[in-house]
Amino acid sequence: MEQQHLSKIEAKKLYIFDMDGTIYLGGIVFDYAIRFIEKLRNSGRRVLFFTNNASHTSEFYREKLERLGFSPRADEVMTSGDVTLEFLRRHRAGKSVYLIGTDELVAEFRARGIPLVDEGAKSCDIVVSSFDTTLTYEKLNAACRLIRGGAEYLSTHPDYNCPIENGFLPDSGAIAAFITASTGVPPTYFGKPYRETVEMIEEATGIDRAEMCIFGDRLYTDIALGKKHGVLSVLVLSGETTKADLEAASEDERPDLTFGSLADVDAVLFGNE
Repeated sequence: MEQQHLSKIEAKKLYIFDMDGTIYLGGIVFDYAIRFIEKLRNSGRRVLFFTNNASHTSEFYREKLERLGFSPRADEVMTSGDVTLEFLRRHRAGKSVYLIGTDELVAEFRARGIPLVDEGAKSCDIVVSSFDTTLTYEKLNAACRLIRGGAEYLSTHPDYNCPIENGFLPDSGAIAAFITASTGVPPTYFGKPYRETVEMIEEATGIDRAEMCIFGDRLYTDIALGKKHGVLSVLVLSGETTKADLEAASEDERPDLTFGSLADVDAVLFGNE
């Protein structure tokens, strides 16, 4: 079995890592993840950190990963917010947007040239919702009102919960569920597990999806990205998904490989180095 694991993983060129629940949990860093990722780099393999958590920018995550000891390179970090922004710039250029997001995400959208409207706007072209730790009823009401008025509805990512040290926080998917329940309009999602994310990674790295693998702790985002779009999917049981969740999943939802944590992947790929 270990040899089968080894042959599937070792030939890949790009190793994509989810963050929360995979390489750290809230403020707790997994030291074994630091060691494993450094071994990958030293062996000539490329690394990409990708998080669906768009409450912060790529620069925030680069700084966080640096503090935690992962030594990320400038081109090694990407978020669902980046994918959403790129979609807006390429396919909805000049369209007005009402954004439910943190101040940090709002500032990033403005800096990238997205024309934003505030809660008092009578109409807009697009509503975008994300993981907003500053969420208010007024923001939700404005989003629902604008969508009922005809605005297109997008969401940065579908995650229902964000894992933290002592449990979970309601995430972007939970916020979107509120808006959909009120308006009857489901969003178009970005981030994992959607096609636009794989395409953006291919474009940014120059590596074909057949030469990638993704490590993550969620079946419906990390693993689904791989299963739906031809990327080798590796589940780690260090975050949201439990053994019971895995056993209850359908065949189509299950990962290509499962490990307890990245420490176990390290042991298979590099032995006792």
